[in-house]
Amino acid sequence: MSTLSPMLADMSNEHATVENEDPALLRLLDTADALPGAAMLRAWTYELLRPAPGAAVVDVGCGGGRAVAELVERGANAIGVDADPRMVAAARRRWPGTDVRLGDAADLPLGDCEVHGYRADKVLHELLDPVAALVEARRVLAPGGRIVLVGQDWDTIVIDSADPALTRAMVHARADTVASPRVARACRNLLLDGGFTEVTVEVRTAVFTGDRMLPMLRGLAETARAAGVDGRERVDGWLADQERRAAADRLFIALPLFITAATRP
Repeated sequence: MSTLSPMLADMSNEHATVENEDPALLRLLDTADALPGAAMLRAWTYELLRPAPGAAVVDVGCGGGRAVAELVERGANAIGVDADPRMVAAARRRWPGTDVRLGDAADLPLGDCEVHGYRADKVLHELLDPVAALVEARRVLAPGGRIVLVGQDWDTIVIDSADPALTRAMVHARADTVASPRVARACRNLLLDGGFTEVTVEVRTAVFTGDRMLPMLRGLAETARAAGVDGRERVDGWLADQERRAAADRLFIALPLFITAATRP
């Protein structure tokens, strides 16, 4: 498992690896880490964890390990967990000495109450059973430990368009390809139902106005065509309009990210 949002997968058609260690997925994670505001968002999630010096924290779906290394720099005893062995290998190579383990979000390689912080950044939507992951989070968290979840609601992608009805249909078609596309909006209730306390939710929105996101829009159009949304010609026209907007500096996309934090009693 990685923290890659499937939307980023639309930004590249590459699937090859480099020496079996640098999958295209990892390069896309690097792209995500370089997006405007990404570093500030990561830093805020670390603040929400409230780790005491030397406290054990786990980053679930750690991908290339950047957050693990940054948490170590902040004085935490950080552990990364990812279900993809290529990601684990890459994280260990990129950040020598970091503790990165192979494991599943619903079956973490950790003991009961072993960590004081749990972080999952754009992970739960990739899981068919996110509730199982939250049950596991409570198991590994010590009393008083903090959980921080970052997620995108896949039905809430804002795109300025001359055809809003088609845009809504295309966004919903893309959401339907995601395992749990609306889990971000449910996280507050899921944590409350799981017995967590001090649950807070906030939204940070990434806004894009240049041509950087055109590959994502092309991926959105490709998914819509495959799903038979309103006919190929109409979708092609929608995409052509977005490309014209990008060329004229009139593109507008907003991606809200929900940050849900809580305390394990």
